[in-house]
Amino acid sequence: MDALSRYEPIVDDFEAFRSACRRPLPPVVRVNTIKTTTERARQGLQEAGIELDPVEWHPGLLRLPEDQPGANWPYSHGWIHGQEEVSAVPATVLDPQPGERVWDATAAPGSKTTQLAALMDDRGLVVATDNNMGRLSALRSNTERLGVTNVAVTNEDARNHSLKPFGGELYDRALVDVPCSCEGTIRKNPDTLEEWSLGHVEGIAGVQKGILTRAIQATREGGTVVYSTCTFAPEENEGVLDHVLEAEDCRLLNFELPLAYRDGVTEWDGETFDPQVERAKRIYPHHNDTGGFFVAKLEVTG
Repeated sequence: MDALSRYEPIVDDFEAFRSACRRPLPPVVRVNTIKTTTERARQGLQEAGIELDPVEWHPGLLRLPEDQPGANWPYSHGWIHGQEEVSAVPATVLDPQPGERVWDATAAPGSKTTQLAALMDDRGLVVATDNNMGRLSALRSNTERLGVTNVAVTNEDARNHSLKPFGGELYDRALVDVPCSCEGTIRKNPDTLEEWSLGHVEGIAGVQKGILTRAIQATREGGTVVYSTCTFAPEENEGVLDHVLEAEDCRLLNFELPLAYRDGVTEWDGETFDPQVERAKRIYPHHNDTGGFFVAKLEVTG
């Protein structure tokens, strides 16, 4: 838990934050609206003898009391999919529309990819990219179980993503939920921080900058890019945004979330970031009884 101490200056009620990080994370599933409705899924779970607690801010998310939310027939039939509550935030913020072209830059194993497809009513195109073939197998399995048909899969480094297989046309929207130091997943994976190092944080931030840069370049003028991580480190969050704001034609947008959050930080460890980064949102475990998360919404301006 020592790695978390570095965030005491930017976290309100730090003891509550640390205490929340020690508690197990409640299991959550997302209703797959490609195959069913929220009401039918709830009825199916109740018929299977499973108690559920709807998530207040998102009607399609259900908290379950069991450790294995996939051990029931609604899951097997593709009516629900295990997805951490805050993991549903980025696609909700991106808000893709039916018929659009959307890039999921680091897609596997597919929770957010399939959520994007459902938001689009399985119409249009979602290009799902990942550089890990094993994880792509899980993505393909999930899309099949959930009945998704509008997803095309590419195996490549997102930093070098090619538009050629898709006619060279720019995307309307892009989701950039990057690989990170995963500090915010400590409630799900208590050993996450055992091998934590500042060197890893700084190194992965370089990868994140490359992926977000490519997403902005691959999205049309006026299009939307959502950047997100499951970490608290400003180096991987506001620092990455600061980099692309200076290097690329984009701006950060104001947006609201229907759950508790704190604004992005503009200063960290002696460094000052672009004031726009304050428009990003930090979600801490003690505010909503969730994992930790960071999300920002950008508009491509050129």
